[in-house]
Amino acid sequence: MVVCVCNAIREDEVRRAARSGAMSACQAYRALGRQAKCGQCVPFAREIIDEERAIA
Repeated sequence: MVVCVCNAIREDEVRRAARSGAMSACQAYRALGRQAKCGQCVPFAREIIDEERAIA
């Protein structure tokens, strides 16, 4: 599933970044070499990161 249309960031990429230590959407995007643009994706990315942190 696509999380960020502006940057073409997929859910699995955000999950991988979270597993690698990203604690926020901004950190996850930076780990992927990108940054949030319009910001509409940030709540969804944050939700995915929170899910991954809960599993860990």
